[in-house]
Amino acid sequence: MRPHPLLRPLLAALAALLLVLTPAGPAWAEFSLPPLPYATDALEPAIDATTMALHHDRHHSGYVANLNAQIPAYPPLADLSLDALQGQVGRVPAAVRTAVRNNGGGHWNHSQFWAVMAPVGQGGEPSAELLAAIEASFGSLEAMQSKFNQAAAGRFGSGWAWLIRKPTGTLAITSTANQDNPLMNLPGIERGTPLLGLDVWEHAYYLKYQNRRPDYIAAWWELVNWNEVNRRFAATEA
Repeated sequence: MRPHPLLRPLLAALAALLLVLTPAGPAWAEFSLPPLPYATDALEPAIDATTMALHHDRHHSGYVANLNAQIPAYPPLADLSLDALQGQVGRVPAAVRTAVRNNGGGHWNHSQFWAVMAPVGQGGEPSAELLAAIEASFGSLEAMQSKFNQAAAGRFGSGWAWLIRKPTGTLAITSTANQDNPLMNLPGIERGTPLLGLDVWEHAYYLKYQNRRPDYIAAWWELVNWNEVNRRFAATEA
């Protein structure tokens, strides 16, 4: 049924008004900040609520916003998953590579960081398969943790310590600077699939531990979500 002729101008005006009032979304698919999988105080006393809120809501959120800001300058970003982006950083045009590297890495690294932690008593234990791989590569779980601690404490300045599975299938401990990670196709990075990563930037621990990074590292092991690490290890078997 056609509207009455007298109503047509009114309907056209309403349609135009709706177009003006409807917020325009971006013309690309943006990256988004994942919510924490637990409350900000759930990891206390090892990590305090204030640090968690600042770390997630400001630092991680900033990496996401800054990464999205690169999409107009490099539209192919809109077609890449966060995982796929890590392995293509080396092919990003030089004009935006540093921003994409730092912020894309920061987004990926922090997304895994929240996932590989859980409140005390809820993280489970290494699976039999993962434990066997750890023992084959390091001799024991304790030996792996000791080597991991050395990598985390020994990282000069800001960066990350990682337990990775290498393309050969063996496990290894490595460390990266700033927001780099072992998935990145960049010179000087030991490549592999990250199973467990620890943030040793000062913003991750300084409010509670000040310059006592080893104390933060030691306390963090109580938070490791081995259930998630087991899942990541099993996925490398597929």
